[in-house]
Amino acid sequence: MTKAILQWKVPIRTAAALAIAALLSACTITQQVNPAKVAAGAEVCVVENTEVRSGFVEELKRSLEANGYRYRMLPPSAQVADCTITMTYLARWSWDLTIYMSYARLQIFENGTPAGDAVYDSTRGGGNMGKFIDAEPKIRELVTQLLPPLTS
Repeated sequence: MTKAILQWKVPIRTAAALAIAALLSACTITQQVNPAKVAAGAEVCVVENTEVRSGFVEELKRSLEANGYRYRMLPPSAQVADCTITMTYLARWSWDLTIYMSYARLQIFENGTPAGDAVYDSTRGGGNMGKFIDAEPKIRELVTQLLPPLTS
């Protein structure tokens, strides 16, 4: 009888391990960046998004400046073709034990045509504790990957 019980423990353990692996794989955080090639000295026009927290926008501005880019804020009604280089942004925060930035997207347009984008998405993070990030470093990272620092 003991032998029969032991034979069942292995399949149950295997099934449990597979179930845990399946659950963890569903808890994904993704980040994808397609860098933009912006000419040195070009001004980046940033279309204001009033739905996004002001702290996000302030870090976005600091990151642009730190990477050597001049920027100009445009009103929410501006079009992406209003400037040679235009950036739009979107960010969302979620609640799960605390408030955290769960999604961010930066897009660059050159003469109204998509020229690059950066997306951070933890909305399918579920039980992944890596979703609890500080937003400021993530914003800097996205900006730097999307618009690499200009060299002197």
